[in-house]
Amino acid sequence: MKKVVTFGEIMGRFASPANLRLRQTRNLEVTYAGAEASVAASICNFGGEARYITALPKHALAEATMDSVRAVGIDTDYILRTDTGRLGLYFLETGANQRPSNVIYDRAESAVSITPASAYDWEHIFKDAQWLHLSGITPALSKIAAEATLVAAQKAKAAGASVSIDLNFRGKLWKWDANYSAKELAQKTMRDILPFIDVVVGNEEDCHDVLGIQAGDTDVHSGALDTSRYPDVARQVVQQFPNVSKVAITLRESLSASHNNWGAMLFDAATDTPSFAPLDENGNYKPYQIKNIVDRVGGGDSFAGGLIFASITPELKETQTAVNYAVAASCLKHSIKGDFNYSTRAEVERLMGGNASGRVVR
Repeated sequence: MKKVVTFGEIMGRFASPANLRLRQTRNLEVTYAGAEASVAASICNFGGEARYITALPKHALAEATMDSVRAVGIDTDYILRTDTGRLGLYFLETGANQRPSNVIYDRAESAVSITPASAYDWEHIFKDAQWLHLSGITPALSKIAAEATLVAAQKAKAAGASVSIDLNFRGKLWKWDANYSAKELAQKTMRDILPFIDVVVGNEEDCHDVLGIQAGDTDVHSGALDTSRYPDVARQVVQQFPNVSKVAITLRESLSASHNNWGAMLFDAATDTPSFAPLDENGNYKPYQIKNIVDRVGGGDSFAGGLIFASITPELKETQTAVNYAVAASCLKHSIKGDFNYSTRAEVERLMGGNASGRVVR
C-alpha cells in the first residue's frame, strides 16, 4: 500500500482535567496533536501507511511531538527541524451539558507558520504517495503557511496523488491580512487551493464560511438538521469546482456539549448521488446518538481519516461502504480521550455491522 501524506501543524495540547474550567485548575494534561496528524494516526491505526509533514523547532518538546506520532506508526522522515520558530500550543476546556467546549490558540510565529514551501522536499515526500490530505487550519496560520499548503496540493497532483481537504474554518486563526475579515480571507485563500482538490470534507458551517454555500435555512445550533438540503450543498461545491469528485459533509446535531447525534453524507459527483450514513434497517438515515461524549476534539479528523482509508481499500471503497466506515470510525472516536482515534479497523467494522451495545468483549 502506498502512503497517505498529511501536511500541517502539530501542537502541544494543554487540557483542563475532567470538565474543569481553565480558570479552576492549576494542573493541565499535556498531549500532542493537530488535525492532519490526527488523520495520519487514524490511517495507521486502521492498518494503513501514513507520512506526516510539518516543521518543528530543535528542542525536546518537539521531539516529544514526534514520539507521539511515531508511536502509532506514522512516518516522520521528512519532518523539517528548524532553527527558528516555536512549537504551537492550544488550550482546551471541555464543556458539559449546555456549556460548550472552548479552545484558546497560542500559535503565532510557530515553525510551520514561518517555513516557506521551498524548504520542503516535495519530490521525495510524494515519491511513494497515493494521497495527500490537507486542512483549512494550516493556511489560516499565515500567508507563508497558506502558500505552502497550495504548493503541497500542486506538487501532489503533479505526482499523481489524490488530494483531499477538510475545510475546517477556524475564525480565531484567520487574522494574517487585516484588509479582510476572517471569512473573507478564508474564502479568498481557499478558493486558490480548491482547484487542486479531489475530495472536499466539511460540515455545513464550513461550506458557508469558506465557500459561501448554505443548506437553505438550516440552523446547526438548533439541534436538528434538514438532511434533504445537503445534496444541493454538495452540488454547488462541484459546480464551483468541477475538479472535485466527492464531497463529504458531516452531520452533527448538537443537543448539548455531552450529547450529539452524528452522521454524514458522501456525494459522488460522477453519478450525482448522495449516500447517507448510518442507515436504519429500512435504508433511511438514522444518526448515531452519542449521549456521553468523552472527547469530541478530533471527531472530524477521525471521519476524514476513515474516509481516506476506506477510499484506498478495495473492499471498502464503494461510496456507501466508505461513508459507513468513516461515520462509524468517528462515532467511536467520541469515546476516546485526546485528539487521536485509537480505534482499530475491526472495531469500526463491528459498529458498522450493528454492534453498538458497548458490551464487554471477552
